Amino acid sequence: MVENLETLLALSRSGTMIEASTELRISQSAVSKRIAALEKYYDRKLIQKKGRRVELTRHGQKLVDKISPVLSELRDLFLEDSAASRGELLIGVSDAILSSWGAQVFFDIKREMPEVQFTFHAHRTSVVLDRIRSGEYMLGICTGLDSIDTDLQSEILMQESMVIIPSGLKALRWMRGETLPVISIEDHSGAWRSFGLAVAKLGIVREVALESFFSVAQLAIAGFGHALVPIGVARTLGVPEKLLIDLSGDGLNRPVRFVARKSTYSLPVVSNFYAALSEYLKPGT
Repeated sequence: MVENLETLLALSRSGTMIEASTELRISQSAVSKRIAALEKYYDRKLIQKKGRRVELTRHGQKLVDKISPVLSELRDLFLEDSAASRGELLIGVSDAILSSWGAQVFFDIKREMPEVQFTFHAHRTSVVLDRIRSGEYMLGICTGLDSIDTDLQSEILMQESMVIIPSGLKALRWMRGETLPVISIEDHSGAWRSFGLAVAKLGIVREVALESFFSVAQLAIAGFGHALVPIGVARTLGVPEKLLIDLSGDGLNRPVRFVARKSTYSLPVVSNFYAALSEYLKPGT
């Protein structure tokens, strides 16, 4: 029964059978069979098709709302056992962080904590947060502000500068306040929500929105337009720093934060990792 309920939760998050099967590492037919078993048990339709996607019915949503906290608490118990017995950290990380400066930072910290097993999962911030809530991950290293994540404990680790990569890597002369069209991350990104209003005040206008900062940067390098990206992305792609326009002095920074369920913050392996990470990223170190 628990497996069937977990499958309904995965389907509610993903919205498609194929994505739910990928997340659970089972076949699509297994997903269908588990949902059918739940519908038979409760004698209610729990899902309904809407185009290519799947939505919960009223009964399905009611069941998900009821079981989510219970299953999360059960996962917390297993995570605590795992942390106590193996010293394992299940970490969700925002894609752009892990793909730029994050990997080296985590490797350096791992050398200080050789007894800990690090397991990383890279996703968009919204996915990382959802999986922390569900108990699948112990903690997350995410971007954006925490104003809407009041159910989680969140601490700012650093502010990463946002920069402009000039189109085609040709030197750009731009005065603050002048209109500057750019390519940047889309609205649902935690990063954009944190500095979107400040962008407009500088005269920067986002004309193209993508889901990946690395894709944004690559388009700028190729000459498709100027890009607004975190400085770590620009450095990783080898953009000469003399060409970058640093906007950190204008208040354009991407908050990087440490996020976990309040019940897991007290685990020694989590608190020790947080202490090491915050010390490593502290300004001036």
